[in-house]
Amino acid sequence: MKRIFISSMLLTLCLIAFGAERKSTVTVHTSEGTSVINRNIYGQFAEHLGTCIYGGLWVGEDSPIPNTNGYRNDVLTALKELHIPVLRWPGGCFADDYHWMDGIGPRDKRPAKVNSTWGGTLEDNSFGTHEFLNLCELLECEPYVSMNIGSGTVRETSEWVEYMTADNGPMAELRHKNGRTNPWKVKFIGVGNESWGCGGSMTPEYYSNEYRRYATYCKNFSGNTLYKIASGASDYDYTWTETLMKNIGNRMDALSLHYYTVLGWNGSKGKATTFTDDDYYWCLGKCLGIEPVIKKHIAIMDRYDAKNNIGLLVDEWGTWWDEEEGTTPGHLFQQNTMRDAFVAALSLNVFHKYSDRIKMCNIAQIANVLQSMILTNDDKMVLTPTYYVFKMYIPHQDATFLPSDIVCDEMQVPNERFQGGRNQEEEPTRTLPMLSATASRDAKGVLHLSLANVDLKQSQTVSVKLEETKAKSVSGTILTSKNIADHNTFKNPDTVKPEQFKGAKVNKKDASVITVTLPAKSIVTLEITTK
Repeated sequence: MKRIFISSMLLTLCLIAFGAERKSTVTVHTSEGTSVINRNIYGQFAEHLGTCIYGGLWVGEDSPIPNTNGYRNDVLTALKELHIPVLRWPGGCFADDYHWMDGIGPRDKRPAKVNSTWGGTLEDNSFGTHEFLNLCELLECEPYVSMNIGSGTVRETSEWVEYMTADNGPMAELRHKNGRTNPWKVKFIGVGNESWGCGGSMTPEYYSNEYRRYATYCKNFSGNTLYKIASGASDYDYTWTETLMKNIGNRMDALSLHYYTVLGWNGSKGKATTFTDDDYYWCLGKCLGIEPVIKKHIAIMDRYDAKNNIGLLVDEWGTWWDEEEGTTPGHLFQQNTMRDAFVAALSLNVFHKYSDRIKMCNIAQIANVLQSMILTNDDKMVLTPTYYVFKMYIPHQDATFLPSDIVCDEMQVPNERFQGGRNQEEEPTRTLPMLSATASRDAKGVLHLSLANVDLKQSQTVSVKLEETKAKSVSGTILTSKNIADHNTFKNPDTVKPEQFKGAKVNKKDASVITVTLPAKSIVTLEITTK
Protein backbone atom coordinates (compact mmCIF):
# COMPACT_ATOMS: atom_id res chain seq x y z
CA MET A 1 0.00 0.00 0.00
CA LYS A 2 1.21 3.49 -0.83
CA ARG A 3 -0.29 6.78 0.26
CA ILE A 4 1.43 9.75 -1.31
CA PHE A 5 1.27 13.14 0.40
CA ILE A 6 2.65 16.49 -0.70
CA SER A 7 3.94 17.74 2.64
CA SER A 8 4.22 16.69 6.26
CA MET A 9 1.50 19.21 7.19
CA LEU A 10 -0.96 17.63 4.76
CA LEU A 11 0.14 14.20 5.95
CA THR A 12 -0.65 15.10 9.56
CA LEU A 13 -4.03 16.64 8.69
CA CYS A 14 -5.07 13.55 6.73
CA LEU A 15 -4.13 11.24 9.57
CA ILE A 16 -6.07 13.29 12.09
CA ALA A 17 -9.12 13.56 9.84
CA PHE A 18 -9.40 9.88 9.05
CA GLY A 19 -7.86 8.40 12.18
CA ALA A 20 -5.47 6.42 10.05
CA GLU A 21 -3.24 3.85 11.68
CA ARG A 22 0.01 2.94 10.00
CA LYS A 23 0.47 -0.72 9.19
CA SER A 24 3.54 -2.04 7.44
CA THR A 25 5.06 -5.36 6.51
CA VAL A 26 8.67 -6.46 6.33
CA THR A 27 9.41 -9.77 4.62
CA VAL A 28 12.89 -11.04 5.42
CA HIS A 29 14.30 -13.51 2.90
CA THR A 30 16.31 -15.54 5.38
CA SER A 31 17.64 -18.02 2.79
CA GLU A 32 18.82 -15.47 0.23
CA GLY A 33 21.77 -13.85 1.98
CA THR A 34 24.86 -13.87 -0.26
CA SER A 35 26.94 -10.87 0.84
CA VAL A 36 28.59 -9.98 4.13
CA ILE A 37 28.18 -6.56 5.71
CA ASN A 38 31.81 -5.53 5.98
CA ARG A 39 32.47 -4.32 9.50
CA ASN A 40 34.42 -1.42 8.00
CA ILE A 41 31.10 0.14 6.98
CA TYR A 42 31.06 1.24 10.63
CA GLY A 43 34.33 3.12 10.21
CA GLN A 44 35.13 6.46 11.85
CA PHE A 45 36.97 9.59 10.76
CA ALA A 46 39.27 11.84 12.82
CA GLU A 47 40.62 15.01 11.26
CA HIS A 48 42.80 17.79 12.62
CA LEU A 49 39.75 20.02 12.75
CA GLY A 50 38.46 21.94 15.75
CA THR A 51 38.59 19.83 18.90
CA CYS A 52 38.23 16.45 17.21
CA ILE A 53 41.83 15.49 17.97
CA TYR A 54 42.94 17.99 20.61
CA GLY A 55 40.46 17.83 23.48
CA GLY A 56 38.35 15.14 21.88
CA LEU A 57 40.77 12.22 21.61
CA TRP A 58 44.04 13.62 22.89
CA VAL A 59 44.82 15.72 25.97
CA GLY A 60 48.47 14.78 26.57
CA GLU A 61 50.05 12.88 29.45
CA ASP A 62 50.28 15.96 31.68
CA SER A 63 46.58 16.82 31.48
CA PRO A 64 44.48 16.79 34.68
CA ILE A 65 41.84 14.97 32.61
CA PRO A 66 42.27 11.24 33.33
CA ASN A 67 44.16 9.73 30.43
CA THR A 68 46.18 6.77 29.23
CA ASN A 69 49.41 7.93 27.60
CA GLY A 70 47.65 11.16 26.63
CA TYR A 71 44.39 9.63 25.36
CA ARG A 72 41.23 10.53 27.30
CA ASN A 73 40.10 7.56 29.38
CA ASP A 74 36.39 8.38 29.10
CA VAL A 75 36.57 8.66 25.32
CA LEU A 76 38.71 5.53 25.00
CA THR A 77 36.16 3.53 27.00
CA ALA A 78 33.24 4.83 24.96
CA LEU A 79 34.94 4.15 21.64
CA LYS A 80 35.98 0.63 22.64
CA GLU A 81 32.31 -0.13 23.32
CA LEU A 82 31.51 0.77 19.70
CA HIS A 83 33.85 -1.93 18.32
CA ILE A 84 35.31 0.61 15.89
CA PRO A 85 36.72 -1.33 12.93
CA VAL A 86 38.74 1.38 11.14
CA LEU A 87 39.74 5.00 11.77
CA ARG A 88 40.62 7.48 9.00
CA TRP A 89 43.25 10.21 9.61
CA PRO A 90 44.61 12.99 9.35
CA GLY A 91 41.91 14.29 6.99
CA GLY A 92 39.91 15.36 5.13
CA CYS A 93 41.11 18.59 3.65
CA PHE A 94 43.81 18.78 6.32
CA ALA A 95 45.53 15.72 4.81
CA ASP A 96 46.76 17.51 1.70
CA ASP A 97 48.34 20.25 3.80
CA TYR A 98 49.94 17.83 6.31
CA HIS A 99 53.63 16.98 6.28
CA TRP A 100 54.16 13.91 8.38
CA MET A 101 57.73 14.61 9.47
CA ASP A 102 56.43 17.63 11.40
CA GLY A 103 54.58 15.19 13.65
CA ILE A 104 57.36 12.83 14.77
CA GLY A 105 60.16 13.08 17.32
CA PRO A 106 60.08 14.84 20.71
CA ARG A 107 56.83 16.79 20.96
CA ASP A 108 58.48 19.90 22.36
CA LYS A 109 60.66 20.09 19.25
CA ARG A 110 57.97 19.57 16.64
CA PRO A 111 57.33 22.66 14.49
CA ALA A 112 53.98 24.40 14.83
CA LYS A 113 51.93 25.66 11.88
CA VAL A 114 48.70 27.46 11.23
CA ASN A 115 45.80 25.18 10.31
CA SER A 116 44.81 27.34 7.36
CA THR A 117 42.17 24.83 6.29
CA TRP A 118 40.10 24.90 9.47
CA GLY A 119 39.77 28.14 11.38
CA GLY A 120 43.37 29.35 11.24
CA THR A 121 44.16 27.89 14.65
CA LEU A 122 47.63 26.79 15.72
CA GLU A 123 48.56 23.17 15.02
CA ASP A 124 51.40 22.16 17.34
CA ASN A 125 51.79 18.67 15.78
CA SER A 126 51.81 17.01 19.20
CA PHE A 127 49.47 14.38 17.73
CA GLY A 128 51.26 12.70 14.83
CA THR A 129 51.97 9.32 13.32
CA HIS A 130 52.97 7.57 16.54
CA GLU A 131 50.04 9.00 18.47
CA PHE A 132 47.54 8.00 15.79
CA LEU A 133 48.80 4.49 15.15
CA ASN A 134 49.19 3.78 18.86
CA LEU A 135 45.58 4.93 19.35
CA CYS A 136 44.47 2.46 16.69
CA GLU A 137 46.25 -0.29 18.58
CA LEU A 138 44.50 0.74 21.81
CA LEU A 139 41.14 0.67 20.02
CA GLU A 140 42.05 -2.55 18.18
CA CYS A 141 41.03 -0.98 14.88
CA GLU A 142 42.62 -0.68 11.46
CA PRO A 143 44.31 2.63 10.61
CA TYR A 144 43.40 4.38 7.37
CA VAL A 145 46.04 6.99 6.55
CA SER A 146 45.43 9.67 3.90
CA MET A 147 48.52 10.68 1.98
CA ASN A 148 49.34 14.29 1.02
CA ILE A 149 49.45 14.52 -2.76
CA GLY A 150 48.07 18.06 -2.93
CA SER A 151 51.05 19.89 -1.43
CA GLY A 152 53.34 16.93 -0.77
CA THR A 153 55.78 14.93 -2.85
CA VAL A 154 56.09 11.37 -4.06
CA ARG A 155 59.21 10.95 -1.93
CA GLU A 156 57.40 12.22 1.17
CA THR A 157 54.59 9.75 0.63
CA SER A 158 56.93 6.85 -0.11
CA GLU A 159 59.02 7.50 2.98
CA TRP A 160 55.96 7.80 5.21
CA VAL A 161 54.79 4.34 4.15
CA GLU A 162 58.30 3.02 4.79
CA TYR A 163 58.46 4.74 8.19
CA MET A 164 55.22 3.12 9.31
CA THR A 165 55.63 -0.38 7.91
CA ALA A 166 59.26 -1.33 7.18
CA ASP A 167 61.35 -3.61 9.39
CA ASN A 168 64.64 -2.04 8.35
CA GLY A 169 66.15 0.72 6.29
CA PRO A 170 66.66 4.44 6.94
CA MET A 171 63.02 5.22 7.73
CA ALA A 172 62.78 2.24 10.09
CA GLU A 173 65.92 3.48 11.84
CA LEU A 174 64.31 6.90 12.26
CA ARG A 175 61.23 5.24 13.72
CA HIS A 176 63.44 3.28 16.15
CA LYS A 177 65.07 6.54 17.20
CA ASN A 178 61.61 7.96 17.93
CA GLY A 179 60.70 5.10 20.23
CA ARG A 180 58.98 2.47 18.08
CA THR A 181 60.94 -0.67 17.28
CA ASN A 182 58.39 -2.83 15.48
CA PRO A 183 56.58 -1.50 12.44
CA TRP A 184 52.84 -0.98 12.57
CA LYS A 185 50.40 -2.82 10.38
CA VAL A 186 48.89 -0.21 8.07
CA LYS A 187 46.62 -1.62 5.42
CA PHE A 188 44.53 1.30 4.17
CA ILE A 189 46.27 4.13 2.31
CA GLY A 190 44.33 7.02 0.77
CA VAL A 191 46.11 8.50 -2.23
CA GLY A 192 44.89 12.05 -1.70
CA ASN A 193 41.54 13.42 -0.54
CA GLU A 194 38.95 15.40 -2.51
CA SER A 195 41.53 15.97 -5.21
CA TRP A 196 38.85 17.72 -7.28
CA GLY A 197 38.64 20.43 -4.57
CA CYS A 198 40.62 21.15 -1.40
CA GLY A 199 43.08 18.39 -2.27
CA GLY A 200 44.47 20.15 -5.33
CA SER A 201 41.61 21.32 -7.60
CA MET A 202 42.62 18.67 -10.13
CA THR A 203 40.79 17.42 -13.18
CA PRO A 204 39.97 13.69 -13.15
CA GLU A 205 42.45 13.10 -15.97
CA TYR A 206 45.25 14.88 -14.12
CA TYR A 207 44.44 13.15 -10.84
CA SER A 208 44.44 9.75 -12.55
CA ASN A 209 48.03 10.30 -13.63
CA GLU A 210 49.02 11.60 -10.18
CA TYR A 211 47.42 8.57 -8.55
CA ARG A 212 49.36 6.20 -10.80
CA ARG A 213 52.61 7.99 -9.97
CA TYR A 214 52.12 8.20 -6.21
CA ALA A 215 50.67 4.71 -5.85
CA THR A 216 53.66 3.23 -7.67
CA TYR A 217 55.93 4.38 -4.87
CA CYS A 218 53.67 3.22 -2.04
CA LYS A 219 55.49 -0.08 -1.50
CA ASN A 220 54.70 -3.18 0.50
CA PHE A 221 57.28 -3.66 3.25
CA SER A 222 57.91 -6.53 5.65
CA GLY A 223 54.80 -8.51 4.80
CA ASN A 224 52.49 -5.49 5.05
CA THR A 225 50.16 -5.35 2.04
CA LEU A 226 48.66 -1.97 1.21
CA TYR A 227 45.06 -1.44 0.14
CA LYS A 228 45.29 1.67 -2.05
CA ILE A 229 42.31 4.00 -2.20
CA ALA A 230 41.84 6.56 -4.94
CA SER A 231 40.29 9.95 -4.17
CA GLY A 232 36.85 9.57 -5.65
CA ALA A 233 33.87 11.73 -6.51
CA SER A 234 31.65 14.08 -4.61
CA ASP A 235 27.96 13.34 -4.79
CA TYR A 236 26.78 13.43 -8.42
CA ASP A 237 30.11 13.71 -10.25
CA TYR A 238 29.80 10.53 -12.31
CA THR A 239 32.36 11.78 -14.82
CA TRP A 240 35.03 11.61 -12.11
CA THR A 241 34.23 7.97 -11.39
CA GLU A 242 34.12 7.10 -15.09
CA THR A 243 37.49 8.71 -15.74
CA LEU A 244 39.21 7.02 -12.80
CA MET A 245 37.79 3.60 -13.62
CA LYS A 246 38.98 4.02 -17.20
CA ASN A 247 42.41 5.52 -16.48
CA ILE A 248 43.38 3.85 -13.20
CA GLY A 249 41.40 0.63 -13.21
CA ASN A 250 42.86 -2.22 -11.21
CA ARG A 251 45.82 -0.15 -10.07
CA MET A 252 43.53 0.92 -7.24
CA ASP A 253 41.93 -1.35 -4.67
CA ALA A 254 39.08 1.05 -3.97
CA LEU A 255 37.50 4.33 -4.97
CA SER A 256 36.04 6.79 -2.47
CA LEU A 257 32.75 8.71 -2.52
CA HIS A 258 31.69 11.69 -0.38
CA TYR A 259 28.06 12.54 0.33
CA TYR A 260 26.74 14.86 3.03
CA THR A 261 23.18 15.48 4.16
CA VAL A 262 23.44 19.24 3.80
CA LEU A 263 21.20 22.07 2.62
CA GLY A 264 23.93 23.46 0.42
CA TRP A 265 27.40 24.96 0.35
CA ASN A 266 26.41 28.62 0.07
CA GLY A 267 24.86 30.39 3.03
CA SER A 268 23.14 28.89 6.07
CA LYS A 269 22.99 25.13 6.42
CA GLY A 270 20.31 25.31 9.11
CA LYS A 271 20.52 24.87 12.87
CA ALA A 272 21.21 21.46 14.34
CA THR A 273 18.62 21.75 17.13
CA THR A 274 16.01 24.19 15.78
CA PHE A 275 14.01 22.95 12.80
CA THR A 276 10.48 22.34 11.60
CA ASP A 277 8.79 19.04 10.85
CA ASP A 278 9.18 19.78 7.15
CA ASP A 279 12.91 20.40 7.71
CA TYR A 280 13.13 16.98 9.35
CA TYR A 281 11.37 15.15 6.53
CA TRP A 282 13.43 16.98 3.91
CA CYS A 283 16.59 15.93 5.77
CA LEU A 284 15.66 12.26 5.67
CA GLY A 285 14.78 12.52 2.00
CA LYS A 286 18.16 14.09 1.31
CA CYS A 287 19.83 11.37 3.41
CA LEU A 288 18.18 8.63 1.36
CA GLY A 289 19.23 10.47 -1.79
CA ILE A 290 22.54 8.71 -1.36
CA GLU A 291 21.04 5.44 -2.64
CA PRO A 292 20.48 6.47 -6.28
CA VAL A 293 23.89 8.16 -6.18
CA ILE A 294 25.52 4.92 -5.01
CA LYS A 295 23.65 2.92 -7.65
CA LYS A 296 24.84 5.21 -10.45
CA HIS A 297 28.47 5.12 -9.33
CA ILE A 298 28.29 1.33 -8.95
CA ALA A 299 26.81 0.99 -12.44
CA ILE A 300 29.83 2.81 -13.85
CA MET A 301 32.20 0.64 -11.81
CA ASP A 302 30.41 -2.50 -12.99
CA ARG A 303 31.15 -1.65 -16.61
CA TYR A 304 34.88 -1.70 -15.95
CA ASP A 305 35.02 -4.16 -13.05
CA ALA A 306 32.32 -6.78 -13.38
CA LYS A 307 33.93 -9.00 -10.74
CA ASN A 308 33.77 -6.38 -7.95
CA ASN A 309 37.52 -6.32 -7.39
CA ILE A 310 37.48 -2.57 -6.72
CA GLY A 311 35.66 -1.47 -3.59
CA LEU A 312 33.51 1.63 -3.19
CA LEU A 313 34.24 3.48 0.06
CA VAL A 314 31.88 6.16 1.34
CA ASP A 315 34.64 7.58 3.48
CA GLU A 316 32.88 10.85 4.30
CA TRP A 317 29.17 11.04 5.07
CA GLY A 318 26.73 12.46 7.60
CA THR A 319 24.89 15.66 8.46
CA TRP A 320 26.37 19.14 8.13
CA TRP A 321 24.63 21.98 10.01
CA ASP A 322 25.62 25.48 11.00
CA GLU A 323 28.21 25.71 13.75
CA GLU A 324 26.80 26.19 17.23
CA GLU A 325 26.63 29.81 18.36
CA GLY A 326 29.56 30.83 20.54
CA THR A 327 31.93 28.20 19.13
CA THR A 328 35.06 28.88 17.11
CA PRO A 329 34.34 29.62 13.43
CA GLY A 330 35.76 26.95 11.17
CA HIS A 331 35.71 24.25 13.86
CA LEU A 332 32.41 22.73 12.68
CA PHE A 333 31.09 21.94 16.16
CA GLN A 334 27.41 21.01 15.95
CA GLN A 335 24.92 19.39 18.30
CA ASN A 336 23.47 15.98 17.55
CA THR A 337 19.73 15.25 17.85
CA MET A 338 17.37 12.38 17.20
CA ARG A 339 17.16 13.73 13.64
CA ASP A 340 20.86 12.93 13.24
CA ALA A 341 20.25 9.47 14.70
CA PHE A 342 17.74 8.80 11.93
CA VAL A 343 20.24 9.93 9.29
CA ALA A 344 22.72 7.44 10.74
CA ALA A 345 20.23 4.57 10.82
CA LEU A 346 18.81 5.17 7.35
CA SER A 347 22.27 5.61 5.82
CA LEU A 348 23.58 2.39 7.36
CA ASN A 349 20.49 0.57 6.10
CA VAL A 350 21.34 1.74 2.57
CA PHE A 351 25.02 0.79 2.87
CA HIS A 352 24.06 -2.75 3.90
CA LYS A 353 22.10 -3.22 0.67
CA TYR A 354 25.21 -2.67 -1.45
CA SER A 355 27.69 -4.59 0.67
CA ASP A 356 28.90 -6.57 -2.33
CA ARG A 357 30.55 -3.35 -3.57
CA ILE A 358 30.70 -1.03 -0.51
CA LYS A 359 33.64 -2.14 1.63
CA MET A 360 34.04 0.79 4.00
CA CYS A 361 32.25 3.93 5.20
CA ASN A 362 33.58 6.63 7.55
CA ILE A 363 31.12 8.95 9.23
CA ALA A 364 32.29 12.53 9.69
CA GLN A 365 33.49 12.75 12.43
CA ILE A 366 34.36 10.84 15.58
CA ALA A 367 34.36 13.68 18.15
CA ASN A 368 33.23 17.32 18.35
CA VAL A 369 32.95 17.81 14.56
CA LEU A 370 29.83 17.48 12.37
CA GLN A 371 27.82 14.28 13.09
CA SER A 372 30.01 13.03 15.89
CA MET A 373 29.83 10.08 18.24
CA ILE A 374 31.09 12.06 21.22
CA LEU A 375 31.07 15.64 22.48
CA THR A 376 33.63 16.86 25.02
CA ASN A 377 34.16 20.05 26.99
CA ASP A 378 37.20 20.11 29.26
CA ASP A 379 36.73 17.05 31.50
CA LYS A 380 33.09 16.45 30.51
CA MET A 381 31.91 14.00 27.86
CA VAL A 382 28.51 13.11 26.42
CA LEU A 383 27.46 10.41 24.00
CA THR A 384 25.28 11.48 21.10
CA PRO A 385 22.14 9.84 19.65
CA THR A 386 24.28 8.90 16.64
CA TYR A 387 26.68 7.07 18.97
CA TYR A 388 23.79 4.98 20.25
CA VAL A 389 22.65 4.05 16.73
CA PHE A 390 26.14 2.77 15.98
CA LYS A 391 26.12 0.80 19.22
CA MET A 392 22.69 -0.70 18.48
CA TYR A 393 23.91 -1.73 15.02
CA ILE A 394 27.04 -3.57 16.20
CA PRO A 395 25.42 -7.01 15.59
CA HIS A 396 25.29 -6.25 11.85
CA GLN A 397 29.08 -6.02 11.60
CA ASP A 398 30.45 -8.94 9.56
CA ALA A 399 26.98 -10.53 9.48
CA THR A 400 25.31 -11.88 6.34
CA PHE A 401 22.97 -9.34 4.80
CA LEU A 402 19.42 -10.67 4.38
CA PRO A 403 17.34 -8.99 1.65
CA SER A 404 13.98 -7.64 2.80
CA ASP A 405 10.82 -6.43 1.10
CA ILE A 406 9.13 -3.50 2.80
CA VAL A 407 5.55 -2.38 2.21
CA CYS A 408 4.75 0.88 3.97
CA ASP A 409 3.25 4.33 3.57
CA GLU A 410 5.26 6.99 1.78
CA MET A 411 5.35 10.75 1.43
CA GLN A 412 6.88 13.16 -1.05
CA VAL A 413 9.47 15.69 0.09
CA PRO A 414 11.23 18.45 -1.85
CA ASN A 415 14.48 17.49 -3.52
CA GLU A 416 16.64 20.56 -2.92
CA ARG A 417 16.12 23.65 -0.79
CA PHE A 418 18.84 26.00 -1.91
CA GLN A 419 20.15 27.94 -4.86
CA GLY A 420 23.42 26.83 -6.37
CA GLY A 421 25.73 24.21 -4.95
CA ARG A 422 27.04 21.00 -6.39
CA ASN A 423 24.27 18.60 -5.35
CA GLN A 424 21.53 19.24 -7.88
CA GLU A 425 19.22 16.60 -9.33
CA GLU A 426 16.48 16.73 -11.94
CA GLU A 427 13.52 15.40 -9.98
CA PRO A 428 11.69 18.06 -7.91
CA THR A 429 10.71 15.65 -5.14
CA ARG A 430 11.95 12.54 -3.40
CA THR A 431 9.93 9.63 -2.05
CA LEU A 432 10.36 9.11 1.69
CA PRO A 433 9.15 5.74 3.04
CA MET A 434 7.74 5.94 6.55
CA LEU A 435 9.63 2.77 7.51
CA SER A 436 13.25 1.76 6.98
CA ALA A 437 14.63 -1.67 7.81
CA THR A 438 17.70 -3.88 7.52
CA ALA A 439 18.27 -7.50 8.49
CA SER A 440 21.26 -9.79 8.95
CA ARG A 441 22.30 -13.18 10.32
CA ASP A 442 25.41 -13.45 12.48
CA ALA A 443 27.92 -16.31 12.63
CA LYS A 444 25.89 -18.03 15.35
CA GLY A 445 22.73 -18.01 13.26
CA VAL A 446 21.00 -15.27 15.25
CA LEU A 447 18.94 -12.80 13.20
CA HIS A 448 19.05 -9.06 13.83
CA LEU A 449 16.48 -6.69 12.41
CA SER A 450 16.75 -2.91 12.71
CA LEU A 451 13.63 -0.84 12.11
CA ALA A 452 13.16 2.92 11.95
CA ASN A 453 9.73 4.56 12.12
CA VAL A 454 10.46 7.99 10.67
CA ASP A 455 6.92 9.31 11.25
CA LEU A 456 6.92 12.07 13.85
CA LYS A 457 3.28 11.57 14.91
CA GLN A 458 2.10 8.04 14.26
CA SER A 459 3.13 4.70 15.65
CA GLN A 460 3.30 1.74 13.28
CA THR A 461 2.28 -1.86 13.59
CA VAL A 462 4.82 -3.83 11.61
CA SER A 463 4.23 -7.43 10.60
CA VAL A 464 7.62 -9.07 10.18
CA LYS A 465 7.55 -12.24 8.10
CA LEU A 466 10.55 -14.57 8.22
CA GLU A 467 10.61 -16.67 5.07
CA GLU A 468 11.47 -20.35 5.68
CA THR A 469 12.32 -19.56 9.32
CA LYS A 470 10.45 -19.75 12.62
CA ALA A 471 11.26 -17.49 15.54
CA LYS A 472 11.88 -18.86 18.99
CA SER A 473 12.26 -15.61 20.88
CA VAL A 474 12.64 -11.90 20.24
CA SER A 475 14.12 -9.08 22.31
CA GLY A 476 15.22 -5.60 21.46
CA THR A 477 16.54 -2.13 22.16
CA ILE A 478 14.84 1.16 21.30
CA LEU A 479 16.10 4.70 20.79
CA THR A 480 13.46 7.42 20.87
CA SER A 481 12.61 10.66 22.64
CA LYS A 482 9.74 13.03 23.33
CA ASN A 483 10.85 15.54 20.69
CA ILE A 484 12.80 14.94 17.49
CA ALA A 485 15.13 17.83 18.39
CA ASP A 486 16.08 16.26 21.73
CA HIS A 487 19.80 15.94 22.32
CA ASN A 488 22.28 15.26 25.08
CA THR A 489 24.12 18.11 26.79
CA PHE A 490 26.81 18.32 29.44
CA LYS A 491 24.11 19.29 31.97
CA ASN A 492 21.65 16.65 30.77
CA PRO A 493 23.69 13.83 29.22
CA ASP A 494 20.95 11.18 29.26
CA THR A 495 18.05 12.93 27.51
CA VAL A 496 18.37 10.48 24.61
CA LYS A 497 19.59 6.97 25.32
CA PRO A 498 18.59 3.39 24.42
CA GLU A 499 16.16 1.41 26.51
CA GLN A 500 14.86 -2.13 26.51
CA PHE A 501 12.18 -2.65 23.88
CA LYS A 502 9.18 -4.83 24.69
CA GLY A 503 7.00 -4.08 21.70
CA ALA A 504 7.80 -7.21 19.65
CA LYS A 505 6.00 -10.55 19.98
CA VAL A 506 6.25 -13.87 18.15
CA ASN A 507 2.89 -14.96 16.74
CA LYS A 508 1.68 -17.96 18.74
CA LYS A 509 -0.08 -19.53 15.76
CA ASP A 510 2.61 -18.83 13.17
CA ALA A 511 6.14 -18.51 14.55
CA SER A 512 7.38 -17.16 11.24
CA VAL A 513 5.57 -13.90 12.02
CA ILE A 514 6.62 -11.28 14.54
CA THR A 515 4.37 -8.32 15.35
CA VAL A 516 6.21 -5.13 16.23
CA THR A 517 4.63 -1.95 17.57
CA LEU A 518 6.95 0.92 16.74
CA PRO A 519 6.37 4.23 18.51
CA ALA A 520 6.59 7.40 16.45
CA LYS A 521 10.15 8.62 15.69
CA SER A 522 11.79 5.47 17.02
CA ILE A 523 14.71 3.26 16.03
CA VAL A 524 14.70 -0.36 17.16
CA THR A 525 17.09 -3.29 16.82
CA LEU A 526 15.63 -6.75 17.43
CA GLU A 527 17.52 -9.93 18.22
CA ILE A 528 15.65 -12.96 16.94
CA THR A 529 16.60 -16.50 17.87
CA THR A 530 15.21 -19.20 15.61
CA LYS A 531 14.01 -22.76 15.98
